[in-house]
Amino acid sequence: MDLIVISAPQSVDNEAAMINQLFDAGLTRFHLRKPEWNIHQFVNLLEGIDQAFHPNIALHQHHMLTDNFNIKRLHYPEKHRVNSGAEKWYDQKQKGYVLSTSIHHLAEIPLMKEFEYVFFSPVFNSLSKPGYQSLLEEDFVLKKKNHEPKVIALGGVDETNLKNAVKMNFNGVAILGAIWNTPELATVNFKKLNNILNNQLE
Repeated sequence: MDLIVISAPQSVDNEAAMINQLFDAGLTRFHLRKPEWNIHQFVNLLEGIDQAFHPNIALHQHHMLTDNFNIKRLHYPEKHRVNSGAEKWYDQKQKGYVLSTSIHHLAEIPLMKEFEYVFFSPVFNSLSKPGYQSLLEEDFVLKKKNHEPKVIALGGVDETNLKNAVKMNFNGVAILGAIWNTPELATVNFKKLNNILNNQLE
């Protein structure tokens, strides 16, 4: 089961060093999402991240930076996706890119066949967006078909409900607030979540 970390939307002190520490602690996929950042800010952060970890980073903005860094993962936020199209996605996949996107309605899952995985949110009440409430019942179980993309649970995932996300049959979880609400504990909190997940799946 995938455990993905999404960057804080704002700047974080010593952020590149913290991201390197997360990878050293076992992180295998990091989504770089900074909606308000310009391309130069992206470049500065990426240059501070160990090059060995670049293939494990997905870009939410400034996709053209894949030409400068060894990055083959592109994420399409919902607004970006509706302004793109299947022809572009097909071309990118042919060039070896791994594509992901975000959805907020389960009925959209079968329509996302061009993407390897989708973030579905909010699964729980958000930790980083006050008032962003889950619409799922406590006993919800995701029904999936083999030809559909993987579905990653996003929204309010922390150590108190991670096991519930596993029981809900998601392919993975993405965490944001559980890591960046206390940046000084980012690596410690990641290790806790990773251990819970590994123990749950044993």
